[in-house]
Amino acid sequence: MPNCRKIRPVSGLLLLDKPSGLTANAALQRVKRLFAAKKAGHTGALDPLASGMLPICLGEATKFSQFLLEADKHYQVTARLGLRTDTADTEGTVIQQRLVTSTFSDIQQALANFQGIIQQTPSRYSALKYQGKPHYYYARRGIAVPDKIRQIEIYQISLDAYQDAELQLTIHCSKGTYIRTLIDDLGELLGCGAHVAALRRYHVADFSSDTMVTLEQLSMIASSRSSNSEPNFDALDQLLLPISSLLSQLPKWNITSEAARTLQQGRPLAMLTSCDGNIGQLVQLTVGTEHYLLGVGEYQQDTIVAKRLLAS
Repeated sequence: MPNCRKIRPVSGLLLLDKPSGLTANAALQRVKRLFAAKKAGHTGALDPLASGMLPICLGEATKFSQFLLEADKHYQVTARLGLRTDTADTEGTVIQQRLVTSTFSDIQQALANFQGIIQQTPSRYSALKYQGKPHYYYARRGIAVPDKIRQIEIYQISLDAYQDAELQLTIHCSKGTYIRTLIDDLGELLGCGAHVAALRRYHVADFSSDTMVTLEQLSMIASSRSSNSEPNFDALDQLLLPISSLLSQLPKWNITSEAARTLQQGRPLAMLTSCDGNIGQLVQLTVGTEHYLLGVGEYQQDTIVAKRLLAS
């Protein structure tokens, strides 16, 4: 474990393989300490029960975390039929037990109701905020809060296996999807109830699960020590993806150093042609022949303005 009294201005994206049983924030704090990072943030929480990909932004990368918050996600889910819990997972209290009579075909037909754009009411135990506090804060105190219906999209949901009232699902979904709520709704549609027994996120945006690293791997690398007896920060930093990887879905626009200075001074950059067809479009700004990343800009009618820029 590195000496936390040394704080570094390290920047980049780490794809952490979060273990089950740990909150997303606890995992974030461990990574922050291991890298001795000045600033860190994660892009989309995972329940303590869940494992898998938790993208963590360090330093300047935190300025662009929203682009992963809005990305599609892929999950592998184990759901158990017959038992409904108050949290819709194994960590909750059983509130109803019913007989399971559903066949493989029944479940496939039920899943068709969750394909495409649907409305979802998140669990009372979700991390969704109400008046500055997460819903689970109120639920644990028996305080009712208004339901907040959300529109989400399920791009694909497939039944991979079903045996002894336990089913395996693969789900590709939009941002804001609550898998626990999805499984609870499925159980109610089947008439027997259901809850999440295990959940793993293996894909966020275009990032592959092959690039994930565990906390144990990070700890081993950090403890290997460098020549000056400090934690092996050089080896740790090699695990970081560049900040530009957060912006891969945005079109690129390369500008001159002079144009970059204009934007850094807070002034809009005049365009040679009208941008009527692209007003509001965000663009990844790069500079010069080396195409180093400047940040993100936004097209207006005949100018481009800076939205988020890296520190100069």
